[in-house]
Amino acid sequence: MNLIGKVALITGASRGIGRACALKLAKLGADIAINCSKNKALAEEAANEIKNIGRKAIVIQADVSKQKEVELMVETTIKQLGSLDILINNAGITRDSLLLRMKEDDWIKVLETNLNSVFFTTKAASKYMIRKRQGRIINISSIIGIAGNIGQANYAASKAGIIGFSKSVAKELASRNVLVNVIAPGFIETDMTDALNKQQKEIILSSIPLKRYGKPEDVANLAAFLSSEESSYLTGQVIFVDGGMNM
Repeated sequence: MNLIGKVALITGASRGIGRACALKLAKLGADIAINCSKNKALAEEAANEIKNIGRKAIVIQADVSKQKEVELMVETTIKQLGSLDILINNAGITRDSLLLRMKEDDWIKVLETNLNSVFFTTKAASKYMIRKRQGRIINISSIIGIAGNIGQANYAASKAGIIGFSKSVAKELASRNVLVNVIAPGFIETDMTDALNKQQKEIILSSIPLKRYGKPEDVANLAAFLSSEESSYLTGQVIFVDGGMNM
């Protein structure tokens, strides 16, 4: 796979899956715009790693749940890196609670960050990609968006929404050679899974046929393929990286 000459914008890329995607795409030759919302120091560390690889990298601090900030982020990427060929929507949060205890703000904030952001970024980026008649948009959903999970009605709704949104947009943009696909990770070793207690981890592991958690690099490897010309006949697909949980 070769991404030389390509520019990728990755949301929530200061750590975890987003950071792994940024590094993987950079190793294949892409220049990277790293979005973060708060921890700019971590994002700068990732950018420096990319620069050490020999690729360009910029950090754009923006709240992706705010349309104006997203539009400026996309404009900045194109202005500073010269293009926008790949968009990976990875930013996401959890605010877990049982339905009857869930606060309205916890519902709204998760939907705004996880789902509204995908609408804003895809709309802004696709305007440019349509004119170029090429582009790759990769949206990170979750197995929870398919299977649901106790205490995660807000998160599940946001991730299920990403799937329906992506399939619709894939149909709209296909004639312009802008491909839209979804990666649905299972349980990946990130800060989110680190917060689980021992009992929760044992229950989850028992439901994974491969009997181990995935790594951010497992998702990044698929994101790299979907960003490349090797995936040119794939659009509107939901691909699980879950150790077999969705079988």
